[in-house]
Amino acid sequence: MTRHLFEDARPATPPLSRTGVFCDVDETLIRVKSMFHFLEFYLERRGEPAGTYQRLIAGLREAALRGATREETNRGYYRLLRGESVHRLTDAGRAWFDAQWHEAYDGPYLPETAEALARHRELGHELVLVSGSFFACLDPVASDVGAGRVLATRPVIRRGELTGEVLAPMIGRTKGRAVRLAGLLGGFDLARSTAYGDHISDLAMLREVGRPVVVGDHPGLLAHARDAGWGRLLTGAVRR
Repeated sequence: MTRHLFEDARPATPPLSRTGVFCDVDETLIRVKSMFHFLEFYLERRGEPAGTYQRLIAGLREAALRGATREETNRGYYRLLRGESVHRLTDAGRAWFDAQWHEAYDGPYLPETAEALARHRELGHELVLVSGSFFACLDPVASDVGAGRVLATRPVIRRGELTGEVLAPMIGRTKGRAVRLAGLLGGFDLARSTAYGDHISDLAMLREVGRPVVVGDHPGLLAHARDAGWGRLLTGAVRR
């Protein structure tokens, strides 16, 4: 049975205004890069020969070494899933997430971020996940942490299968635009809202809120944090 991290964290009184908590997922909330960790799990579950995962992602790694942007790498990943069934991916996503509780470490979450988000929930803040990952990985996480919304990369689906294309990778500036639209259309007071991110590609998202927090020790992002006086959340992996 899936453990629900925030099942006891409920606001004592209704919030007076809508305050959001916009949180990146990979290596900000969970310990792994969900898309790649899931793909390896999915291929093994499907019975693919050993080495299939490494063969598939070799092209993405080579492109990154040649200078491909994160947006280009994100699009390349979804091309690997062309023709895959939405139903099968969804089922595998649930199994992948549940398997994380049985790994050597204690569950999938970075405890410092999880604790911070639990405090937000106690205050009645609404959690929104923002990620370049997709439904198979993110829906189980969102359900477990009680996220009200997920802003993610949306694969194009036709007749129940992925076409290999995406509408727009939820990376970089797109994250910032998505958070801004959430403020306009979702009624969030962004000046009072918080965002958590671990990579320079989260910069646009962090700039959209009044209370940005840098998770971990990415040098480029920390430079912005120091200049702007942003918050910082150290994780066990980088705490000294």
